Amino acid sequence: MEGASLKLSDSWFTVEEIDMTTYAISEYGHWEKVHSYLLLGAEFAVLIDTGIGIGNIKRVVEQITSLPIKVITTHVHWDHIGNHELFDEVYVHELEEDWLENGIPGLPIEITRRNVGRGITIPVPDDFSLEEYRPFRGKATAVLRDKETMDLGDRILTFIHTPGHSPGHLCIYEEERGYLYTGDLIYKGTLFAFYPTTDPLLFIKSVEKINQIEYITKILPGHNELELNRRFLSEVNKACQELLDKGLAKHGTGIHDYKDVKIYF
Repeated sequence: MEGASLKLSDSWFTVEEIDMTTYAISEYGHWEKVHSYLLLGAEFAVLIDTGIGIGNIKRVVEQITSLPIKVITTHVHWDHIGNHELFDEVYVHELEEDWLENGIPGLPIEITRRNVGRGITIPVPDDFSLEEYRPFRGKATAVLRDKETMDLGDRILTFIHTPGHSPGHLCIYEEERGYLYTGDLIYKGTLFAFYPTTDPLLFIKSVEKINQIEYITKILPGHNELELNRRFLSEVNKACQELLDKGLAKHGTGIHDYKDVKIYF
């Protein structure tokens, strides 16, 4: 189905076409409203994140393409690695390689299961069991570093290390199309940097870093509203700089409300 105009849904996922070779695979029936992205190339396809793990994302991917799949992990949080075990090639930033293999230290499975199980508005697949749910743990095929690139044959991705929300968080930039896949660094809603494993100062520096990219046609986030514009990124950066100037870029300062986005330190 490469190149076909496609808009479909199964019992859990909704697929929306960004362009003829780029698709958002979304989980709108869960409070997280997670987006994963399938990018078709001439030689292979890239799947940016694999969602929560409630539904089988591989079944959806196989309806769209028969190309080999490489999974790129924006960061190793449960709602972005849920189906990693279904794929043979998994890539992650070097600072979260250990998390991928051994889990996030100090995070009880009960907390993760509580987050997975709440705020569900549609029926879950019959084969899903919350009691048996566990975040993926396994070895990465390879690690990624800042400014490394990956060539899909006819499209090139650049990996941008954007720590703050997590130590090894990655944004992915496709310069030719101007697409910026921002994971959990930028989206409409509440941006989180209050966990012990987060760093508010690094978060602000990462927002500033991607705000310096001149050519952006679409911001494709990890949650909530799909397809944000360049101005939204500028507004988030402005808010971050204001918090920095006021001395509020530190843990414990709470939720800072800037209309379309809240920043939680």
